[in-house]
Amino acid sequence: MTKVSSIACLFLAALLAACSKRQEPVTNAMYYWSTTFDIDSVKNTFMQQHDVKKLYIRYFDVIVDDGTGELMPNASIRFPVAREEGNRAPSNPRHPVPQKENVLGEKEIVPTIFIVNDVMRKNTDGLAEKILKRVMQMNETHGIKNVHELQIDCDWSVKTRQRFFAFMKELHQLAQKEGLRLSATIRLHQLAQKPPSCDRGILMMYNTGDFSDFDDEHPILDMKVVHPYLQHLKSYSLPLATAYPIFAYDVVFREFSRSEERGERRENSPKGGEKSSLTPRSPLPAPRYIYIGLQHFDGEIPVMAGDTIVRRYASFDEVMQVRRAIDKLRPDANREVILFDLNSTSITRFKHNEYEEIFGH
Repeated sequence: MTKVSSIACLFLAALLAACSKRQEPVTNAMYYWSTTFDIDSVKNTFMQQHDVKKLYIRYFDVIVDDGTGELMPNASIRFPVAREEGNRAPSNPRHPVPQKENVLGEKEIVPTIFIVNDVMRKNTDGLAEKILKRVMQMNETHGIKNVHELQIDCDWSVKTRQRFFAFMKELHQLAQKEGLRLSATIRLHQLAQKPPSCDRGILMMYNTGDFSDFDDEHPILDMKVVHPYLQHLKSYSLPLATAYPIFAYDVVFREFSRSEERGERRENSPKGGEKSSLTPRSPLPAPRYIYIGLQHFDGEIPVMAGDTIVRRYASFDEVMQVRRAIDKLRPDANREVILFDLNSTSITRFKHNEYEEIFGH
């Protein structure tokens, strides 16, 4: 090889390496997780500024009915009626049909179905067909176009894995007949296990901790929790995209001391002069906190005087720390970045350039 050709090869190799490093995610995407589909000016501007091309819209949940034990859809999303030319005015002007200009444009829509894990402890015969049929009916009824994929979100466990995998295999076959891809959310604890039958997975990089634990200060995203699971990332066989958190919530805790519990139990102790064995012989332990509930907005749950409300969120630095770790191990998983979720509060938490960094620009 001549000196000139050697230099040319080195230059070409360096150029290819530089191009590889500059490669940006193919798609910027968002989850939409609300019971009413409403794209206001704030959301629309955000999507335009950050070139969001895909929306994962939660269509409905599948739950177990408390009364009958039957499987049923719940909290279905409500779409506004699209405005079309030639529409006649509503017959009753006092109760007009809600109408909305089409703000979706050419965005790809991925109907997403959240399935409670308890569903997979029941008989799921026919569930796959019912879900697919309901999704297609909703698309047709509301004029939802540009749908090429269906997503299932279920935090299945070892005990429900067999039934969930059978359900996914059936749904995968049915979706393929309709020309649809099938994707599934993948939690960290599921990375070490065989993937379900589907075309690709969405790595869920949020809710990694326990929000009901007062001492867990980073329940949404904690690199210390994430790190041990990343060893399975390279070998995971499904193509992956990754979802990152931009949301925050308040957790309500109530202070509860062991002395209160002891007092209640002493009142119920046997009568007749028997000595109570519950009389404390050592100093009382420090108070502990009982989880009351999540509060996404003021007044969502009853709060008593003395309750403690703590704000939980993932900072920009925490999100980027995890994103960089995934880049090193499985850069293809960041070729599509999905933010959770598209609401007016979440999309104003960070600065414009910070959202761009999370997306990978």
